[in-house]
Amino acid sequence: MFWVQKVKNIVTSIVLLVLSFSVFAQNHVEGLRIWPSPSTTRLVFDLADSPKYTYFTLSKPERLVLDIENTKKSFDFSKVSNDSNLVKKVRYSTAKDKQSIRVVIELSKKLEQSIFALPPTEPYGDRLVIDLTDGDEPSSPQIVLNSRSTTDRDIVIVIDAGHGGEDPGSIGRAKSYEKNVTLGIAKRLQTLIQQEPGLKAVMTRTGDYYISPNKRPEIARKHKADLFVSVHADAFITPQPSGASVWVLSMKRANSELGRWMERTERHSELLGGAAEVIQDTANERYLAEALLDMSMDHSLTTSYDLSRDVISQLGRVTKMHKKTPQAASLAVLTSPDIPSILVETGFISNPREEKNLNWSTYRQKLAVSIFAGIKQHFRDSPPDGSLWASQKRQIRTHKVRSGESLSLLAQRYNVPISQLKRANKMNSDVVKIGQVLTIPRT
Repeated sequence: MFWVQKVKNIVTSIVLLVLSFSVFAQNHVEGLRIWPSPSTTRLVFDLADSPKYTYFTLSKPERLVLDIENTKKSFDFSKVSNDSNLVKKVRYSTAKDKQSIRVVIELSKKLEQSIFALPPTEPYGDRLVIDLTDGDEPSSPQIVLNSRSTTDRDIVIVIDAGHGGEDPGSIGRAKSYEKNVTLGIAKRLQTLIQQEPGLKAVMTRTGDYYISPNKRPEIARKHKADLFVSVHADAFITPQPSGASVWVLSMKRANSELGRWMERTERHSELLGGAAEVIQDTANERYLAEALLDMSMDHSLTTSYDLSRDVISQLGRVTKMHKKTPQAASLAVLTSPDIPSILVETGFISNPREEKNLNWSTYRQKLAVSIFAGIKQHFRDSPPDGSLWASQKRQIRTHKVRSGESLSLLAQRYNVPISQLKRANKMNSDVVKIGQVLTIPRT
């Protein structure tokens, strides 16, 4: 009888232990982040454990209903900042059982949705992600584009601020996020380009939201870009490395330690911010595929390399260069075969001194000015066909002054007013010197 009672007590203890463990192991929502972009919104539920969930939609009004099993109601959704035009409200509703929660997402209209769970990836834990897309809206801002065949068109430059939204990029020791640094520099570069007649700037992102690396070149292609510039801030496992660098597409995997590090961190960024595509196509590494071996890459790669040297020359005037020649790696943002593309690493956010500089508004402006100067120098020397700058270059003639020639004689020979000839050469007098090269404007 004693042993029977003892066994009963042990069984009771085990049952109570299992029940208490079940309660202890119950999942809960730790937070919610809402990332709006022009035509999409991402909701990220931070959870204590991996979620088991189901969902369905309701109409009139439009709602997305999410049931999460073995989860307690502990988070107040009303405290979450929401600037989305697609999500009206996030709230609880009556759950299907006492061990679950039901979350209702009130929508402004009927939307496409993609829902997936993510395992812990530093700096985040378990997450449940909901991507909402407005199928009636374009995937990128619409602009009036000039055809490539149009005479005197603008040179279109697409500026890509790296990372964004769920993906912070590299994080400095002072907790600076790369995504904020890149957007700050990109917006300054956009302003400089827009102020230059004959150039037009388009941003891949204008706010704090995520775009996957392989979607960014697609935006450039939609806008018929002549150049794609991706702005980043470098990082490494130690704080010592410093300086800027410019990267172009490699036809093979990177052969430098830093290049391999960049490829790994790009993959990490995809897991942080764009894992839906990774989950849907686990075989897709988005590195170089056979299509990138096409001959159409030749011009793009050559132009990218030449332009990167111009940008390096200008960057070296305002900051230390980590590498003084263009570097190569197989990065997803550089894989557009028909568009010259460069990736500018503006400095190491993992270096405390450079992290401080990258957060300084004046320094960001200097970096933007230097990148712009390199781009401008390249396109002045090699303007794309059909552009205003190409037309202007064709109108420029030069003449080397020989013995016996005068300004009036040259004006008569080229049928150009003396005043226009002087203005084109910034001359204050009518005196010319033997060997002097004069610009002859076309009338």
